[in-house]
Amino acid sequence: MVRNIDAAAFQRMVIHGAASINAQKQPINDLNVFPVPDGDTGTNMSLTIGAAAAEMKKKRYDTVGQAAQGTASALLRGARGNSGVILSLLFRGFAKAIKEKESMDGRDLAIALDFGVAAAYKAVMKPAEGTILTVSRLAAARAAGAAREDDNLEAVLEAAIQEGQTALANTINQNPVLKKAGVVDAGGKGFLVILQGMLDELRGEPMPESGEETEQAKEKAEFSEMADEEITFAFDTVFIVRKNAPEVNLDPFRAYLNSIGDSLVIGEDDEAFKVHVHTNTPGDALNESQKYGTLELAKIENMRTQRDDLAAGRKAQSTDDLEAVEAELEAGTPSAPVKAAPEKKFGYVAVCAGEGLEAVFRDLGVDGLVGGGQTMNPSTEDILKEIDATPAEIVYVLPNNKNIIMAAQQCVPLCEDKKVVVLQTKTVPQGISAMLAADPDASEEDNTSAMTEAFSRVRTSEITYAARDSDFGGFAIKQGDYLALEEHQLFGTDQDLEALLDRLAHAQSHQDAEFISLFYGEDVTEEQAQKAEAIFAAACPNAEVSLLPGGQPVYYYMISAE
Repeated sequence: MVRNIDAAAFQRMVIHGAASINAQKQPINDLNVFPVPDGDTGTNMSLTIGAAAAEMKKKRYDTVGQAAQGTASALLRGARGNSGVILSLLFRGFAKAIKEKESMDGRDLAIALDFGVAAAYKAVMKPAEGTILTVSRLAAARAAGAAREDDNLEAVLEAAIQEGQTALANTINQNPVLKKAGVVDAGGKGFLVILQGMLDELRGEPMPESGEETEQAKEKAEFSEMADEEITFAFDTVFIVRKNAPEVNLDPFRAYLNSIGDSLVIGEDDEAFKVHVHTNTPGDALNESQKYGTLELAKIENMRTQRDDLAAGRKAQSTDDLEAVEAELEAGTPSAPVKAAPEKKFGYVAVCAGEGLEAVFRDLGVDGLVGGGQTMNPSTEDILKEIDATPAEIVYVLPNNKNIIMAAQQCVPLCEDKKVVVLQTKTVPQGISAMLAADPDASEEDNTSAMTEAFSRVRTSEITYAARDSDFGGFAIKQGDYLALEEHQLFGTDQDLEALLDRLAHAQSHQDAEFISLFYGEDVTEEQAQKAEAIFAAACPNAEVSLLPGGQPVYYYMISAE
């Protein structure tokens, strides 16, 4: 058994842990019991630790303490969603405990896990049982006991995971929603997948393959070792496409590419997908791709001529300029950060998705916009970039989604030259009301109070769709049903959208309202939106009803009542 590890071993463990959760992110996503399209725990945790894995691949550290600090820093900036933020906090406390350590044994690991748990609990306002916090706490407690028996690091980590699995199984009994759905906590599951990946690295287990690594290996193939007859398809074709929508289904495209070529690899995230394929008709592949989004970058090389060049001792012809751009994109090389000097007292950064909503926030005086919301949780670093670019002494951040608030709050200690105030806006309509109350001439205290009071008066309803079958809140929900949410709680479900809108319009919150605003999404036509407006105007004769194009994905309507 491995008794202790150095910095290089720790780095490999982080990389392996990231690969493990990336391979299992969809099963973890599937544990989310609420049927609406969500930010998805598995995706958020995978992207969060993926930022750390990328850092570990780029740098070499002399001590395990330095490697842990590098991991924690990358996790913090890459944190997405509440689960990602909690994961970053666990590693932040972990790194603090071993800051001065050159190497780490089982006792050091147990102390570090305990410090991580303390950091996570301290940051969460109302810790709940049956979550990642419970799993990590009990795993750390068992690690401490194991370390007292034997300070062998591998044994301590194994004991922590075993106890964590027991704790995870019990989360179904600690949370009524999980119990009803018959599933365990997704965040706790993700945490244990990462720990298991780290243990697998210690034991020499093979790392789960990722599309990116497979693709890079194929792109670096030695053509000089290939006989001409082995090159069935001549053109090595690589391209990047910006998606039309985060949830675009690439299965038909994958089938098409397999029919015209081989060596196919498709890597994707919420915003884009990248294709590597060998084919004799690269133009057909590029044309077909535009059914799924906007073509951004392409590289096409003739492998037969490259093989001939290399075999003759010549440098193979290559699209060097495109490769340089592609390498920068793959490495995630950031452009030089913009740090705007203060030119005014207050500045504002808002999170939203949709051209219409972006225009509303711009008109209200928002300086920086961060793309995101449900299914697209921005990272702490995404938000920090907009804060840095805002020319103000005090920058207000409007997360406008409950799953983004924690990521936004991590910006407060990271911003060195500006004061950051994160308002607890949980919906876009709340953010809009907060901006309507903003006063550039008020004191910070008065401005914060006025904006908080304004968004606190707003009740938000949303119409979306069921992403999966579910039995939730007394509703038997089928995938594709229309769902109405009121203050994030399930209000009702129906297969008839207009019938559901009518029921929602007669809800007490709308009957009591003076002002009702309907923001319609990208999948709603203007004619359909006008019908929705008419339904609310008829049902709420005492309210002033307005209709605005939001252009938001996922939600057909966002409805504000004041």
